Amino acid sequence: MDTLTHALLGAALGQVAFGHKLGWRASVVGVVATELPDLDFFIHSATDPLLNIELHRHFTHSFAFSPVIALSAALPWFFRAAFREQRLALFLCGLLGCWSHILLDACTSYGTQFLVPFSQHRFGWDFISIIDPIFTLALLAGLVVNASASRSSRGADALTERGTRNSERGTGSQSLLTSAATYRWMWSALGFCAAYMMLGAVQKSRAHAAQSELARARGHRIERAEAMPTMANHIVWRSLYLHEGHIYSDRLRVRWLGTVTVREGNSLPLVTRRDLSPAEAARNGPLRSFERFAHFSDGWIARAPGDPTVIGDMRYSLSGRAFDPIWGIRFTAPGAPTEVEWVNRTRDRRISFAELWAEITGANPEYRALAVPTTHELTSPPPPTTNPAL
Repeated sequence: MDTLTHALLGAALGQVAFGHKLGWRASVVGVVATELPDLDFFIHSATDPLLNIELHRHFTHSFAFSPVIALSAALPWFFRAAFREQRLALFLCGLLGCWSHILLDACTSYGTQFLVPFSQHRFGWDFISIIDPIFTLALLAGLVVNASASRSSRGADALTERGTRNSERGTGSQSLLTSAATYRWMWSALGFCAAYMMLGAVQKSRAHAAQSELARARGHRIERAEAMPTMANHIVWRSLYLHEGHIYSDRLRVRWLGTVTVREGNSLPLVTRRDLSPAEAARNGPLRSFERFAHFSDGWIARAPGDPTVIGDMRYSLSGRAFDPIWGIRFTAPGAPTEVEWVNRTRDRRISFAELWAEITGANPEYRALAVPTTHELTSPPPPTTNPAL
């Protein structure tokens, strides 16, 4: 997830869970704990271009390492005598922030290895895009309203204290009520975000159902599949499925209510280790670059149609029409200092928000209703699949 959303979620959770004990420090610890795991992004090696992608969302994003993150976030106050009684709250606040980062990242498609060192499995649940303004703005609104309500409640408490010095119990009750009213807005924002994430899970399930229907219409048997929300929404989904050695890529428009429509894409041969050229296989040496890239890409690997020397991650494309990988690897020539070159085209990514908006709203004329095949069509040989990108 993007840095801003992580920070807002950490501040919100820290505030509602530990604000009454730690005050403003709860938000600070929550924010720091949600940002520290991404320090792994700065790990690089001059001799191993894949070290960065291998270790990003790796040990710093694991539950086993989370106590270190929590303690680091609380460090400015943890060992100070004045905060001896708050040490447990400080630590738990940092732990909550770190766990929120881990789980939120796992809800995206990139993959998070939160069971390291016990397992290297990459968890990517595809419930939400890496950037989703609805989710982010809901958290921001909750924090802003919460801060405004807190200032109002502090003013009301000050007036009450000046007017009724001898009613400490009444003042305490008033503070408790105003505090509950203040955090109600933050709880509402967190509740909305949880419901929105659940809606993303439902949308993913519907996308997979539509994907199965599309494959049946083509006479295909799905061997493995993935459906991922596109940027900043969970209405338009990128569909990938494997059939007889080919990866089929399409776009699905999954409305919150109503039928699903499809914008058909193309297919490309899956690349496995057996498909490497002799020169590439010879360069795939002790670092096992191909296997590590395959693990990172969850096996969705194909050659870039525009440059077959680039073996790309087919989950992400610069184009919504044909496969144009955002990143991939290229094996180097013999004698080069590294086995592979990391091809990163992230800066070339130019999102057409007008085109994406047309897809979200249904204005794009390339989308059509899913055809339900008849019994005769299912038993007839499927027509050959064409690929305009090849």
